Amino acid sequence: MKLAVIGLGLIGGSIAKDLRKAGFAHEILGVDASPENAQAALRLGIIDRVETLESAIPKADMVVIAIPVDKVLHSLTRVLDLVSDQTTVIDVGSTKKAISEAVENHPKRRNYVPAHPMSGTENSGPSAALEGLFEGKINIICDQEKTGPQHLAFAEKMFQVLGMDIAYMTADEQDHSTAFISHLPHAAAFALANAVLDKEDREIIFDLASGGFTSTVRLAKSSPEMWGPIFQQNKEYVVESLDVYIKHLKAFRKSIESDPEQMMALMKNANRIRGILAGDGDSLVKNERTIVKLYTK
Repeated sequence: MKLAVIGLGLIGGSIAKDLRKAGFAHEILGVDASPENAQAALRLGIIDRVETLESAIPKADMVVIAIPVDKVLHSLTRVLDLVSDQTTVIDVGSTKKAISEAVENHPKRRNYVPAHPMSGTENSGPSAALEGLFEGKINIICDQEKTGPQHLAFAEKMFQVLGMDIAYMTADEQDHSTAFISHLPHAAAFALANAVLDKEDREIIFDLASGGFTSTVRLAKSSPEMWGPIFQQNKEYVVESLDVYIKHLKAFRKSIESDPEQMMALMKNANRIRGILAGDGDSLVKNERTIVKLYTK
C-alpha cells in the first residue's frame, strides 16, 4: 500500500512509523509546508520521499491528513479533487463538524473518513513522532454512513493496525464530547500556566514546583498553532465546557472561603473519578474512553 502523509509532525509521523513497522504501508510519501520538517522526517526514516501535494496524492492508495484543523479546512477539498475513486482520505484533526460540512457536497465525499485518534503528547514536529503512540487508545470515526464501504473498511483496518479501538459518532457528538475531555483540559492548562506566570515571584514558585504542578500544566506546552484553530472551530462547545468548569471553580472557591464541610464534600465527589478512570493517569485517554464508549458500534 502506498501512503501519503500530509503533515509530518507528532501525529502524522507516529502514524507513518507504526504503519511502516506493521508492513501496512510499503511506501510512504511525505508532504509538509515546512521544508525543514519534511527533510527531518526523511532523515529520521519516517517517510521514503518528500513530495508536493499535487505529486503525492494521485499516486497514493491512502492519504492521511495530519495538519492543524484550519489548514485541513482549506486543504481537504483540494485533496479530494486530486484523488482517484479508489483512494481513501482520512483527516485526523481534533474537530470534525466544520471540516465535514465543508466537503458535504463534494463528488468524492465518500472517499473521505473523518477521524480523531484520541492520543498525543504536548510535543510537536517530526522528532516528536513515537512508535506505539496509539496502542490501546480510542479512535473516533464520524458520520460513517456518508463514507463508501470500501473506504470505511480500509480506514478501520488502518486504525486496527495502529492498535486502536474504534468508536462511531456524528461529527457534532464528537466535537461536543471532546470539548469536555480534550479541549477543556488544554484550555485550563493554558490558563493555569498564565496564572502562575502572572506572579511576580514566579521564579521561586517554579523552584518549588513538583510532580503535581508539572503534570497539571503539561498541556500548556502544546502548540498554539495547533490548538488555537481547534478552539476556534469548536468555539460553541469549548465555551460551554469552560462555563461549566468556571461554575465548579466558583463553587469550590466559595466552599474554601466559607463552608469547609461543602469543600470536603466537593473533593470526595471529585474522587469518584478514580473509579471511572481506573488507569495510571498519564494521559486523558481513560476518561476519553468513558465518554466515547457510549457511542461505540
